[in-house]
Amino acid sequence: MGIFGRKNTDTTSISAAVNPDLAALTGTYTVDPSHSTIGFVARHAMVTNVKGGFQEFEGTLNLDGSDPSKSTATIDVKMDSIETGSADRDGHLKSADFFKTDEHPEMTFRSTKAEALGGEDFRITGDLTILGTTKQITIDLEFNGAAKDPFGNERIGFEGKSEIVRSEWGLTWNAALETGGVLVSDKIKLVFDISAIKQA
Repeated sequence: MGIFGRKNTDTTSISAAVNPDLAALTGTYTVDPSHSTIGFVARHAMVTNVKGGFQEFEGTLNLDGSDPSKSTATIDVKMDSIETGSADRDGHLKSADFFKTDEHPEMTFRSTKAEALGGEDFRITGDLTILGTTKQITIDLEFNGAAKDPFGNERIGFEGKSEIVRSEWGLTWNAALETGGVLVSDKIKLVFDISAIKQA
């Protein structure tokens, strides 16, 4: 997840779309889990949203501010760290009905393409692997800025969102409702709030 280049291959268009200040941000960044969020939202019983997230993950962002399309991102998530505010629900999500965390302890994302959409908006496409199945997803990102924290760390921040159909990864468990519909939505919203520290 980073500073990305426009889909258009014309270098003049790319240069015009990229803030010149972004060139100074070129480098390798490590995601700071203690100040970042990787979360999801699922529709429950057709009437409300249940929010959850993962507490343990790591990631690396390789940003090229001069040629943003060369930027890349990798994220590795520990599936046992899932948390939704209910111990029973968390246990069910870790079980064979859902994530099978004993067999598949990690979810991974590897970027394959990056685009600048203009202003602070960017888009990253990549391979998301869950339960050993890999599918392509697209994440829309907003660049929140760069700053040096009180400890001398150079930080950058992004907010992002995407939507997946969980059954495409083999996450098919559900229960029918007497009133019609199902207990858990097939469409899942993914939300990201990322703070990353520049490596020396």
